[in-house]
Amino acid sequence: MTVRPCLPYADRRLHIPAEPVPAITETVRMIWDDMIDTMEAMPGVGLAAPQIGIMQRLAVVDASDKRGQAVRMANPEILHASVQLRAHEEASPNLPGVSARIERPRAVTVRFLNAQGEVEERDFVGLWATSVQHQIDHLNGRLYVDHLSPLRRKMLVAKSAKLTRR
Repeated sequence: MTVRPCLPYADRRLHIPAEPVPAITETVRMIWDDMIDTMEAMPGVGLAAPQIGIMQRLAVVDASDKRGQAVRMANPEILHASVQLRAHEEASPNLPGVSARIERPRAVTVRFLNAQGEVEERDFVGLWATSVQHQIDHLNGRLYVDHLSPLRRKMLVAKSAKLTRR
């Protein structure tokens, strides 16, 4: 297992959709392991493969209190989202040093290929739901700042760039 470097915001790969995963292979499982190590090292509650330069629809999420409960997802898609919203301060290792309060559906039902290669549908609530939606955004070539006004986004990107040059 390896902690992989995260791409900077300006990297083009973060802004294009990732490719579907045709099957769960040993290579996919190794990528997931590296993603979990990288997520834990941040520390964070989720990571999508494009964040580390792998253009596949792979994500991991662990919003548990104890940790070690990571859900491994390939090709996740939201089937249903609650009407009730939940605001949460979101951040990304691709934009270090900044964060923003984003409102997302409080609960989602997601279909994905699990670690056994089986199609699974699971309900996520609270921080789990926020993180799953955040990771799916990454898989679609979007970052949390894309939910902000253009001016607010520009300010956060500039602030992050300034902080990383130090």
